[in-house]
Amino acid sequence: MILWDRIRENPELLTRTLRDPALVGLGANRAYYEYTRDSEYNAQGTDVFEDEDWDNLILLDACRADIYAEMTPFAGTPEVRESRGSASKQFVRGNFQDKTLHDVVYISGNRWYLQLQDELNCELHAYHDVERDVADGFVPSPEAVTQAVLDLKDEYPEKRLLIHYMQPHYPYLNAENDAFKLDKTGLRETIRASDVSYADVRRAYRDNLRYVLEHVQTLVEELDGKTVISSDHGEMLGDRLTPFPVRWVGHPPGIFTDKLTTVPWHVVSNGPRRKITADPPVSSDHVDMSEVEQNLKDLGYKL
Repeated sequence: MILWDRIRENPELLTRTLRDPALVGLGANRAYYEYTRDSEYNAQGTDVFEDEDWDNLILLDACRADIYAEMTPFAGTPEVRESRGSASKQFVRGNFQDKTLHDVVYISGNRWYLQLQDELNCELHAYHDVERDVADGFVPSPEAVTQAVLDLKDEYPEKRLLIHYMQPHYPYLNAENDAFKLDKTGLRETIRASDVSYADVRRAYRDNLRYVLEHVQTLVEELDGKTVISSDHGEMLGDRLTPFPVRWVGHPPGIFTDKLTTVPWHVVSNGPRRKITADPPVSSDHVDMSEVEQNLKDLGYKL
């Protein structure tokens, strides 16, 4: 849907566009990818279940491949993959749609699977939602995700573990600048309303990545089998979108530029493989869906 169609559906968007001309560039880029990619997600990206081999797949939300490669504490040279989404919603659609994943347990700090599960036609062996214990209850800390995995891993000794941390995704938990505290208007509006620079954004993003990697390292040491670190999508940090070069921060859905779709793929341990079996689904955590929807809105997502 081109920008003008969006404006007809939501007249308030015209006011926003006049106040923020970069939205025109965003709309032009989105129209380009809608025209060139006939899918709700980036179908040419990697299917993490069918194309790849792993026992434990750790997703760092919104983690750029280039910055991860600079900062990773793990040995070896990270590879890269092309993600099926420029945002979590598309990643989930592109990887879970119409799948029977009776050998997978998803332990997640990201709630898009919950939001979309009625549309996905997907069966997991189990799903566990991680408690949101920081940023006024909007996101789970790296400590909470790590502890959830440590508490659950022995319950599923013959299952693949998909582990989804929310960091380095905004909010930037360790940022010194108060401007980066969670703002329900979103990261980009926060930046536009303050005096922070793109350099400040990149610094805060790196601090958040460093923070989560410390806890991922603890987890990797406890997991057996083949463990891979990757991401659901990348992040714009003042870089220019393509093909229309407007500067952006964040990860707008449907914009399949390299900075958003190139993600790390790093095999960080490859010990003796555990036996993996497929079994029917078991009861998953009960989560209030109205709370899920509000949580995603508070993080700046359009549902």
